[in-house]
Amino acid sequence: MLLAQISDLHIKADRALAYGVVDTATMLERCVQRLLALPQRPDAVVITGDLVDAGRPDEYGLLRELLAPLTRCVPVYLLPGNHDDRAALRAAFPDHDYLRQWEPFVQYAIEEHPLRLLALDTVVPGEAGGALCGQRLAWLERALAVSGRPTIVALHHPPFASGIGHMDRIGLSNAPQLAAVLRKYRQVMRVIAGHLHRPITCAFAGTVASVCPSPAHQVALDLSSAAPDHFVLEPPAFYLHVQTDSGLVTHTAYVGKFGGPYPFREPTTSPQPAKT
Repeated sequence: MLLAQISDLHIKADRALAYGVVDTATMLERCVQRLLALPQRPDAVVITGDLVDAGRPDEYGLLRELLAPLTRCVPVYLLPGNHDDRAALRAAFPDHDYLRQWEPFVQYAIEEHPLRLLALDTVVPGEAGGALCGQRLAWLERALAVSGRPTIVALHHPPFASGIGHMDRIGLSNAPQLAAVLRKYRQVMRVIAGHLHRPITCAFAGTVASVCPSPAHQVALDLSSAAPDHFVLEPPAFYLHVQTDSGLVTHTAYVGKFGGPYPFREPTTSPQPAKT
């Protein structure tokens, strides 16, 4: 199975620039084009939160329009982040039945693919940081207990500290409780997250946890507890998770034109001698 992951789209109403700088709508359009142009089309796409910037209905209307070329071709699964609003998300995507599997939280199990997808809702309304209350953790434990199939667990807030101080202060507040659940179940091949706008990997709870970069702006790489709250316009990217005989392998795919592809071989014609 080939699962694409994008995250942290931050779509604003009327295609406004995020922070007055980042054209997130155009960058998402380019990301969708790149996904559809891949030599191997993904079997599904999961978007791990911060779909829009302020949780407004008009932002979700634009998001739906921007994702339409993708949703017409592959299943797309949406997950809220701290910039999202559950009710507005559900209202904008009434045909996405999985968003209503369990009220009030947007937690769901997708069973239709070789890799099982369990999506967790870490949103705490009004707060930038995230948490998984006892109800949400109990849901996860029940979902893991009923099937031993290879599983990916998706959430917005990563369950580990990255070293980027200002982001860690708005991370997942109860990661140890999540780890305690996951350690009981060997079928969890990966925990995938967003929020940090960088490609990051960490060993976690007997498996691997990874954070997906953004198709728009990235968080500045400053590994200090006092790191300023800055972003950079490094190349936009997304993840491709591919199931192989070795396990789950993750590739970082960049969005943009970088030249190539070129064959790994020398030219077949000899260079001409310089004229004297």
